[in-house]
Amino acid sequence: MSRQVQGYVYLALAMLTVGSTVIASKLIASGLPPFTATALRFALAFPVLLVLMRASGVRLPKLSRHDRLILAIQAGAGSVGYTTLLISGLSLTSAADAGVVIGTLPVVSAGISILLLRERPGRGLLIAVALATAGVLSIAVTPGATGGSLAGNLLIFCAVVCEGLFILLNKRLKADIPPLAQSTLMAGIGFVVAVIPALFEARVTPDIPASAIIAAVYYALVPTVGGFLLWYAGAARVSGTEAALFTAVAPISAVMLAFLILGEPIGLNQIAGIACVLAAMLGLAFAGSRVAPNISGGR
Repeated sequence: MSRQVQGYVYLALAMLTVGSTVIASKLIASGLPPFTATALRFALAFPVLLVLMRASGVRLPKLSRHDRLILAIQAGAGSVGYTTLLISGLSLTSAADAGVVIGTLPVVSAGISILLLRERPGRGLLIAVALATAGVLSIAVTPGATGGSLAGNLLIFCAVVCEGLFILLNKRLKADIPPLAQSTLMAGIGFVVAVIPALFEARVTPDIPASAIIAAVYYALVPTVGGFLLWYAGAARVSGTEAALFTAVAPISAVMLAFLILGEPIGLNQIAGIACVLAAMLGLAFAGSRVAPNISGGR
């Protein structure tokens, strides 16, 4: 198997775990407050990543104040912000609707790259934006038809924005941080950020169902540990444009898992939304490497 094909496999598996976070978050939302679940996620993931880091001999390079700030923002936005907003949104909307909204990640990432990196949008990106917008509108115009809600979908979109910031801020790092070391840092910093608000939530946390705890443990070990490592390993083997296109796996897997595991109905509006989102991926492909996000990190 060539290095490039290995990268494709790693990226597909990584984004499959991203799709599964929607299902896990839906189960978590039924019994755990968002910051408590997030703190638990990183409390479980951090020691595992730390052991892997030490066992493999990976060392953290000397970081400048600039890089430490970037990493703190990444952890706050992409790790804590994404997780808490996703769980909060899924307490209001369906997992299938959330899967469609999450599929807008490549377009949102490209838009953020234009704002932060001052890249010019081409025709392909404009087409992608239009298609992704149509995909979101296909579920937004019929809230409640399949268990979704406008407020919940908006929270999910805010989570996507946080994710876009996470993956694009890697371009601002000056030091070459090994993927495993960066994953460990994200988990450690993410726990510190989430644990304080989690302490306030603990005062009002009701009885927690077993399904929520199991989902939180799964989220900590599979998407957080496995997803981080798979994405970094895959992104190191392919171009940024190719990596960006693999984010299409996440919404498809989320919608399908919502149907298979949660038994949620899949309506025509969600099928149309997925179709528009996948077409937006092609729009990004035609846009070329000038505007496609050069993703080097992930969930």
